[in-house]
Order: sequence, then C-alpha cells, then structure tokens
Amino acid sequence: MNANFFFDRAVRSLDRYQYDKALKYFRKAVEYEPENPVNHCNMAGILSETGDYEGSNRVLRHVLDEVDSTMTECHFYMANNYANMELFEEAEKALITYLEEDPSGQFMDEAEEMMELLHYELNRPTKVNRIKSREGMVEHENARALLEDGKFAQAAKLLEAIVDECPDFLAARNNLALAYYYMGRFAKAKQTIEDVLELEPGNLHGLCNLAIFFQHENNAEQRERLVNMLAVTVPFHQEHVFKLATTMGILGKHEAAYDNFRRLLKNEEFNSDPSLYHYAAVAACNSGYYDAAAKHWRQCKKLDPESVIPDFYLAQMQQMKQSEVGTMKVSYHYHLPFDEQFKRWEQDGDALTEEAKHNPLIRSSFFWALRHGEPHIKLQVIRTLERIADEEVQHALQLFLQEPGEDAELKDAARLVLQQLESDSARLHEREAGPKAREVRPDWHHSWQEVLDKVFQSMDKRTDPFRKREMEALWSGFLSRLYPDIPNIRNTSGWAAALEYTAAKLRGRAYTYEEMADRYGISSSTVRRYVRQMDGICGNKGEDKEGFRPFTEKI
Repeated sequence: MNANFFFDRAVRSLDRYQYDKALKYFRKAVEYEPENPVNHCNMAGILSETGDYEGSNRVLRHVLDEVDSTMTECHFYMANNYANMELFEEAEKALITYLEEDPSGQFMDEAEEMMELLHYELNRPTKVNRIKSREGMVEHENARALLEDGKFAQAAKLLEAIVDECPDFLAARNNLALAYYYMGRFAKAKQTIEDVLELEPGNLHGLCNLAIFFQHENNAEQRERLVNMLAVTVPFHQEHVFKLATTMGILGKHEAAYDNFRRLLKNEEFNSDPSLYHYAAVAACNSGYYDAAAKHWRQCKKLDPESVIPDFYLAQMQQMKQSEVGTMKVSYHYHLPFDEQFKRWEQDGDALTEEAKHNPLIRSSFFWALRHGEPHIKLQVIRTLERIADEEVQHALQLFLQEPGEDAELKDAARLVLQQLESDSARLHEREAGPKAREVRPDWHHSWQEVLDKVFQSMDKRTDPFRKREMEALWSGFLSRLYPDIPNIRNTSGWAAALEYTAAKLRGRAYTYEEMADRYGISSSTVRRYVRQMDGICGNKGEDKEGFRPFTEKI
C-alpha cells in the first residue's frame, strides 16, 4: 500500500458521496507522501465540502507555509472558504493575493465572479493593483481607452512603458504603432510594426498596418504585394474581419472592403453600430453600388437619428444622380468632410466644437491635417483647435512649432493660439486653487430633487443606501459645478437617465442608451444628449464611443 492506493480509494469513496471515508483515505495519502501538496489540497477540498471551512483553511495555510509556497491556487481556495463563512474582508484579501501572485490564471473566470459577489457584499469594488496572469493587460486596456478617446500622446507614453516591460506583448506594439501614426510620427510607427512582424511574421494587425504605411510612402510595389496577400485572407475572428475591411477600404480596394463589412453586418454584436453601416455604405458607394449604399445610410440614420452624416451623403448621392456625374467617392471617416465641417462651424461653432471635443476620429483628422494638409486647411485647423483647447491640442501645436519646413505665418498663428491656451490654463489653475466652490443640494429646487427621486424609483428595491448616497453625491457635485449657472431642469426623465447611466459607468457597470431609454420612457438619443452634458461638466469625456471604431487591437 502506498499513497496512490489510498488516493484511488479516496476517489472511489467520493464517487459514492462517502465523504467521511474519502477524508480518511486522503489523510492516509498525506501520511505516506507528506511533501506532495496535491494530497493536502484534496484533503482541504473534502473538508470544505463537509462544511469545515476553518479546517480546510488550516490545511491550505500549511501547504503554503510548509509544503509548497508556489501553490498559489490555495489562496483562491481560501477565499472561497472565507466567503462561505461570510468573512468577506478576509475573502477579499485572499482573492487579491491569488490574483497578484498566480501566474497561470487557472481560476480567472471564477475570481471575477467572486469579485462581483464581494463588490455587492462590501458595497465597494475590489482594488487589485495588478493581475499577474494578465501582465500588462490592465494597463493595455487603459492605453486602448486613451487611444480611442483621441489622447494619442498619453496612449503612446503608456504603451511605450508596456512594451519596455513586456516586449512580447504584440497587441501593445500594434497599438503603439497606431498612436505614432495618428500623431504623424510615421517613421516610428513603421519601425514599431516591423518589430511586430519580426516577432510574428503572420500577425494580421501588423500586416494591415504595414500595408497602410507603404501606401503613405507611395511604395506601390510593396503595397501591392501585401494587398494581394490580404485580399485572399478570410479571417475567423470578427475583430480581424473588421481590421481587414477597414484596411482594404483605406487601400482603395472597396469591393473587398464591402464584402468584409457585409460579413460583419450579419453579426448581432456589430449590426447595431451606426458607424459600421456608414463604413459599409462608403465601401458600396465607392464600388458603384449606389442603391446598397443608400440602404446602409438609411439604416445608419435610423440607428443614429441625431447625426447629420447620413443625410449629408444621401443628399450628395441625390445631387450626383440629378447632375448625371456618374461616380461619387467618399471618405470612410464617420464625420463630415473638412470643407463641410468648416462651413457648419461658421454657422454653429459651439455645437461642432463640442462634437470635436468628444469625437476622437475628428480630433485625429485635425491633427493629421495640421501636419499634411494644404496651407489654408492648416490655418483653419489651427483656429479650430483654439476652441477645443485641451492638453492634447497644446501638445499638437507644440510639435507643429518644431517642424522645420512649416510656413512662418502658420507658425505665428499656432504660437498665438498656444499662448492663449497656456494663459487660459494658468487662470483655470488659479481658480481651482482658490476657495472651495459652494455645495449645491438637490432639495434646494423641486426639479433637481425630482431627478433624484426618479432615479431612486427606477432602482432595484434591494439597492443598498450606500448606492443611493453615491447617486445623490454625484448629482449634487454636478449641480455644484454648474452653480450659479444651473440651467432650467425641464426634462427630469432625461436627466435621471443620464445620472443613472453616469453613476453606473463610474462603478464599471456598462448600460446601453437603449436600456436607459426603456427604463425612463424616453428616446435613446435623448439619453445620449444628456449623458454628454453630464460628461462635459463631470469630466467623464470619452465615455460615449458610439459612432467611432478606431483600428486598435484588443488582447
């Protein structure tokens, strides 16, 4: 008789639900092989099954302290035992230790479920500094969010740190190349992609990006070589299908792009995105399939009724038919052409300034035009950037001033704008450093309180008082920042939906505008409009990403 003999007996007893016998046999296996951590863990598992959670944890602690400290899964088992004993603080500590020390991530799905439970029980999210089995992935998602928000310089800085720490993290390298590309740093972008393809020659994101770079360099031979390879590629993953579709569109292979966009429209995950219908419409239009293009733009309008983009292109198609021009070429960007944007800027500058602040694709196109547009376009962009006025704009203008071949008059215009922005920033800093702003309470006005009451009515009756206080504090903070210029709160349902949506975002819970619209009996476009207004005051810019799908790579 040896440890294997008793192990087999224990397993047979488990199959018959004879836990007492199974425990006895596992104890014997431990006696024969005391240095084998698996036997100890099996014994701990039986103790947990029979409800002896404290005994199970004593065994698991013995494994970590005396037998094998690398058995990091013991921390996860201990977290389960603590949770069953309703010792949620201890469970949280054990779970954090597991996430920060376990290299394999065997129980990641279960750990995420437990974090949700602990969030509910402790009324606060579990704070994890890093997840060892996902080294660099949390930081990468933060960088992707920055990239998708149009904060290219910040994204590049974070991605550079990730690549230095994790050289084999190819998704981070690909997104770093895109950050450089959007900033106009083409040499660095191309070198980064070449590094990716050296590590993995068949990397689809890398190949697509490289083909675009060859087009930028007017390297027709290398571009065609890659295009021919990509044209016969049929990706399996939907993200790769999207990447290939957008790349073929940029490269002028519109029929190939249209085929891939149509594949995506058949997928439920993508077919509610108005920007995808715009991309499909553009590919169809540029391929000469005008009826199909019109159909896709009408669907885009249906999904995004506030957007002027579908109406603009449908009107352009109508003019084309009336003038019998015969062809029409359209940009894939989900925004109006530059000339049209600037015309509208003159008519309604404030509205379009807000759109440029919140739409990363428009911002990236401005930065692009600042480096590569015609002189009159560059001057318009400089004047426009003065209205957007944020850190990314200042960085772009500073880089523009360092360009050796730029026109002196354009540099003077950029310098004046930059000086104005820096002056405004200094005044803002002085105001923020001054006396604390007055706190505004919702019960000061019946309409302010009505917004809060509507949110409380829509919330689950089991919602704890902490969440309600959190909602009240968010609404009070919003009103305080507006005071004394608080607008007339007429649409209390719209504001209530925006408040609940924003609070959920801050807690990491993702609602859709449609869910909020159904809950409050209003349209999704109304929810979106009020959410944007709250974002603009509360500083949560970038939350509304509908209508924009940059070419970043997920993990």
